[in-house]
Amino acid sequence: MSTGNEIARDSEVQIFSALLTPHRSLNRTGFLAVMLFLSVVSFATGLVFLMKGAWPVLGFFGLDVLVVWWAFKVNFRTGRAREEITVTTSELRVRRISHRGQVAEWTFNPLWVRLDMEIDEDFGIEHLYLISRGHQIQIARFLGPDEKASFYKGLVEALNAARRGPTYNPVT
Repeated sequence: MSTGNEIARDSEVQIFSALLTPHRSLNRTGFLAVMLFLSVVSFATGLVFLMKGAWPVLGFFGLDVLVVWWAFKVNFRTGRAREEITVTTSELRVRRISHRGQVAEWTFNPLWVRLDMEIDEDFGIEHLYLISRGHQIQIARFLGPDEKASFYKGLVEALNAARRGPTYNPVT
């Protein structure tokens, strides 16, 4: 059973919503192509060593393929992490889901929250932080410097809109 406050909060209009995920440049098809190419090259090279009498080398080439496969699998598994950031007129919600499925959630009042950043002269924006009432959390860890700058601009605009409050446009 839900209370009236929960219904009102759920029906509140979102000013800003972002789903941030780690960038993965290699999709599943690319992974299969890379693994097939690596397997064929390793097997062919291993056969050359086998014909020359160095039979243990064939096993090491197979081991190399297994290690590369395992590294890609770990990389794909960590790519399941995500961060959801939503801004309404009454709250800023950050929901972080790790690659293991662990959920951490923070809720801030958009009137009291402050957005801070660390900037490197050569690299650009390194870290973004939400600060409110002595609590500080890092956000947008998956993004690069240019993406962080764009995200920062959008989030600042959303926080300013939340601080102005709801606008009513009655239908006449």
